[in-house]
Amino acid sequence: MEKLHVQHTSEYLAFLGNLKDRIAVARRNAGRAVNRELILLYWDIGKGVVERQKKLGWGESVIDQLSNDLQRTFPGITGFSDRNLRDMKRFYLEYSQPLIWRQAVAKLGNPVKNEKRRQVVAKLGGASKTEKLQQLVAEIPWGHHLTLLNKVKNPAARLYYLRATSHFGWSRDILINQIKADAFGRSLQAGKTHNFPAALPAQLAEQAEEALKSSYSPEFLGLAGTVKERKLEERLINQLRDFILELGYGFCFIGQQHRLALGTKEYFIDLLFYHRFLKALVAIELKVGPFQPEYAGKMDFYLNVLNAHERGPADNPSIGIILCAEKDNLEVEFALKAKTNPIGVAEYRLQPKLPAKLRGKLPTAKQLSAAVRTYLR
Repeated sequence: MEKLHVQHTSEYLAFLGNLKDRIAVARRNAGRAVNRELILLYWDIGKGVVERQKKLGWGESVIDQLSNDLQRTFPGITGFSDRNLRDMKRFYLEYSQPLIWRQAVAKLGNPVKNEKRRQVVAKLGGASKTEKLQQLVAEIPWGHHLTLLNKVKNPAARLYYLRATSHFGWSRDILINQIKADAFGRSLQAGKTHNFPAALPAQLAEQAEEALKSSYSPEFLGLAGTVKERKLEERLINQLRDFILELGYGFCFIGQQHRLALGTKEYFIDLLFYHRFLKALVAIELKVGPFQPEYAGKMDFYLNVLNAHERGPADNPSIGIILCAEKDNLEVEFALKAKTNPIGVAEYRLQPKLPAKLRGKLPTAKQLSAAVRTYLR
């Protein structure tokens, strides 16, 4: 019997559409559930350590012992390092102080009206403010919490970013950029203490994806899905390109997503300029997240290819600039240690790694910072 070709029938397309919607909902629910259980587990671990240290007089060494025992029992889980256990303790201590958080809530007022939030509050019924805060905390991935614990000390500001992350579905990289742009401070200046600035479209990131990535979830839950941060990166790159061209330092724009061909493979540089006075190609890579050591290796590779295939006979060696949301100076130092090409790493500012003769001919720290912050504002 001849097989029936159903690919383009209205019934099949409707069936396929329903399945896509169902899978998307299931993945979102799975992500939220996995993340919620993980965060509540970390809360309980932190609480248990704090209470027993207080009641039984245990010292800090118990955390090291606990870490060793847990990692021996669960060798495939990476979340039980001594450092992470100490972060769990700090996490619990920070969010279990009712007076501080009552003051933060009073300062910010109620969050933006939202059906999901109303449902959460309704389910909580007569729950205490601490329990309601715990519920909000459980909606945010662990990586976000570490960012907030390390970068935001003001309880009202931290509560603001918690609410905004939950409401907009910010990924960690976008959260870092919002903190750097002082979204909380700008909201107060604008008198918008009861709402969140729509600085970025909500669809730029899918919180369920971030929750999945942050929760050591199995592959079948959809870890291959990409968080839609490329849109943010593209818009920042456009902003940076126009800003550099306006500086008048002698930059000549060659291309955006400039293609490099090597053998059968191709690679793309975010921005490529030629500097008339330095007589050198200048490659710029922009990352919306923190610096990673592999970025230096990739830039070094790009510069090698540029020098071999696109550098002119009278040109100086090509220059690389990596612009990141944040960086660790020691990590940058070791990442650049064996690199012979001139590479600058900027936390939205230029690391003084470039040769002295290049200073004054490239954008300053303040100028690079302004280029990115102008867009974030």
